[in-house]
Amino acid sequence: MQAFNMSIANPLRSLLIYTILFLFANAVSLAKAKIHNHDFVIQATPVKRLCNTHSTITVNGQFPGPTLEVNNGDTLVVKVVNRAQYNVTIHWHGVRQMRTAWADGPEFITQCPIRPGGSYTYRFTIQGQEGTLWWHAHSSWLRATVYGALVIHPKQGTSYPFPKPKRETPILLGEWWDANPIDVIRQATRTGAAPNVSDAYTINGQPGDLYKCSSQDTTIVHVDSGETNLLRVINAGLNQQLFFKVANHKFTVVGADASYVKPFTTSVIMLGPGQTTDVLITANQPPARYYMAARAYASAQGAPFDNTTTTAILEYKAAPCPAKGVIINPVLPSLPAFNDTATATTFTSSFRSARKVEVPTKIDENLFFTVGLGLNNCPAGASSSSCQGPNGTRFTASMNNVSFVLPSNFSLLQAHQQGIPGVFSTDFPAVPPVKFDYTGNVSRSLWQPISATKLYKLKYGARVQIVLQGTSIFTAENHPIHLHGYDFYILAEGFGNFNPQTDTAKFNLVDPPLRNTASVPVNGWSVIRFVADNPGVWIMHCHLDVHITWGLAMAFLVENGVTELEALEEPPLDLPIC
Repeated sequence: MQAFNMSIANPLRSLLIYTILFLFANAVSLAKAKIHNHDFVIQATPVKRLCNTHSTITVNGQFPGPTLEVNNGDTLVVKVVNRAQYNVTIHWHGVRQMRTAWADGPEFITQCPIRPGGSYTYRFTIQGQEGTLWWHAHSSWLRATVYGALVIHPKQGTSYPFPKPKRETPILLGEWWDANPIDVIRQATRTGAAPNVSDAYTINGQPGDLYKCSSQDTTIVHVDSGETNLLRVINAGLNQQLFFKVANHKFTVVGADASYVKPFTTSVIMLGPGQTTDVLITANQPPARYYMAARAYASAQGAPFDNTTTTAILEYKAAPCPAKGVIINPVLPSLPAFNDTATATTFTSSFRSARKVEVPTKIDENLFFTVGLGLNNCPAGASSSSCQGPNGTRFTASMNNVSFVLPSNFSLLQAHQQGIPGVFSTDFPAVPPVKFDYTGNVSRSLWQPISATKLYKLKYGARVQIVLQGTSIFTAENHPIHLHGYDFYILAEGFGNFNPQTDTAKFNLVDPPLRNTASVPVNGWSVIRFVADNPGVWIMHCHLDVHITWGLAMAFLVENGVTELEALEEPPLDLPIC
């Protein structure tokens, strides 16, 4: 009998000890979690680029804005004061915002804008995410200059799943207009034409040596021979996918969108706006100065784009000083051709999760969304000056033939939470209203979408699959599709029309990458899956801002679950009113 009791007692004792240790470890982890308080003042600041000074909207007078550094598990409290002349909101791109949709930031989706003179405090906790995210304005085209890096270090007491780099450097790729970006989009909205393309790309706010009046401020990244450093690369550009390369050096990709990936080696990376990629780079070349450079991946045939190249300098500390009066230019990398879809595809299809993952296999919501452009006929009575798109039309864009219209009197989340009628409907189509040859020669009768504020309702816990199908209406191009409030697994991507009979065989159900922004290939498709475990209203949109302006968006309404921990929190008291 005694032996029998002992045999039970030992496992129980072990379990008790394990439980105590687990609770202690959790308590230590929670005790180490910090609250970071920041103040963001949105203000006009004189910024000189390309020989001209503009009154540029910035955060705290900085361009780019401040880098925020936290650990996984920490809480951010950011008070945003608007001292600019425009409405503003801040979006924390890629942050899951579990139950805190009020802090997500997209204007008229989860909040009304912060009016000039107003303020709002964003409060949210980083849960289970490590790597590189970023923050940006989510109001008109303010994010052209209102953006910065959000670096999430591993939980206190844990480390990276790769050797710790000697140093870490955020590399923010941006776009610069030699004009006021708000004027650029307002003119396009007035005329119905495409907006003017940018005048420069930037690395950490600087165009670099290949532009006028710029070489004295070119960004320099210092390295020591032999060391391995981490570059946190962010495409903060408004409207352009970008190739990025460092002359004579290779990258080891270790993360993307704040998720670790199976490391792979490449000499070039491609990022759509919104995407982040963490790469290790080893200083294993002769000590010298090497250009890091970025330029467009332009997949839309015939569409105008900014064809310039931005550069920064990777400078070895032991690089020999040139003789007096001698100028030695850094080595310039050879970047892919602007339309090199093969290189872009090789890169995007190389991603795998760092380990085997639990992919939802039983699907509750099987959705099929077309994504692409359109042309609206000139409205009756409108002047020709407001219809300067192709053949006297106005540019538009849509998902499943619905061009998304933002409300103006309430945010969608407020309307949902308070039961305000007439702000939105929940009849966004699960499949295209008309089936057609999406990537073929599309009938002109399908080029004009309807305009509406339609949401798609999801039950809490629903397992969702979405086929994102690009169209060739007007022109086909690569679309970076971003879903707020969620990460999703990208199971596969391909060209042409998605075929469920043959393409499902290509699904990676073992270790697909976890992303928040998917590059839907030009004239192709991507398939994503996620579990609807975060209640709220979450916009999904193309991260080319010109396309979201034209309506390439929709939103999910995710219902509350059963328990309090499955429900949206109450709105903050200082939530801006419309």
